[in-house]
Amino acid sequence: MKKIGLLSDTHSFLDDAVFRHFEACDELWHAGDFGNITVVEQLQAFKPFRGVYGNIDGKDVRLCCPEHLRFSCEGVDVWMTHIGGYPGRYAAQVKPEIHVNPPKLFICGHSHILKVQFDPKLNLLHLNPGAAGKQGWHKVRTLMRFDLNLGKIENLEIIELL
Repeated sequence: MKKIGLLSDTHSFLDDAVFRHFEACDELWHAGDFGNITVVEQLQAFKPFRGVYGNIDGKDVRLCCPEHLRFSCEGVDVWMTHIGGYPGRYAAQVKPEIHVNPPKLFICGHSHILKVQFDPKLNLLHLNPGAAGKQGWHKVRTLMRFDLNLGKIENLEIIELL
């Protein structure tokens, strides 16, 4: 079993509360729009890390984080990308692949809207952790924690940052 801490859209601001909320996590995942390489480096120094670049990220972030990341963790097929859409409205760049080879867990950021939605047509769970940074139109900064255990996604928690 692995406990995952998930965030997105930090836009160059990494709240100290992130480290407290993710202290018990085994891995940290970031779904893009870090804002600068310093955020990447702070997360990498804290825990094992996976991340994808977002549309605001510069060359330095893009050199260490891919646009799409597809991997298996604890028996769960995961696809993470920044701009991915959501069930019924997948982004053009993921639509062909997601319909042919859907993951079990599809993660994206970009919208700053926290979303947990099951796609019954593709039998996948879509997660968007919202935005953890201060820049953007969102009113509440959010994170997610969940467990991956023997092919299952369990114990999903939504965290609001004050």
